[in-house]
Amino acid sequence: MDRRCPAAHPDDPTPCVGPVAVTVLDALNAGADGCEQHAARLLASLDGGRVYALPDAPAGAAIRTFTAADGTRPFCWVDGPRTGPSQLSRAENRARHSR
Repeated sequence: MDRRCPAAHPDDPTPCVGPVAVTVLDALNAGADGCEQHAARLLASLDGGRVYALPDAPAGAAIRTFTAADGTRPFCWVDGPRTGPSQLSRAENRARHSR
């Protein structure tokens, strides 16, 4: 298997998409650098996470990652029914509460 970015979860089977471009920090400021895809998946799986572009990141990398995370379910590579609020994306939860 090709080496993947530090933000890629060991159980997530997807390859990196693009270069390492952002850092994701959790609520306690522990972080991991990652490609936009894996960083978005990581951010979606955290409560209180934040994303910052690395100095040499392409323009807009952090906002693309943040936007992608909003529509990504936590631990999205896990199969099975996902209906509880903690299993849905932030966007799905907002839509449920706006009805």
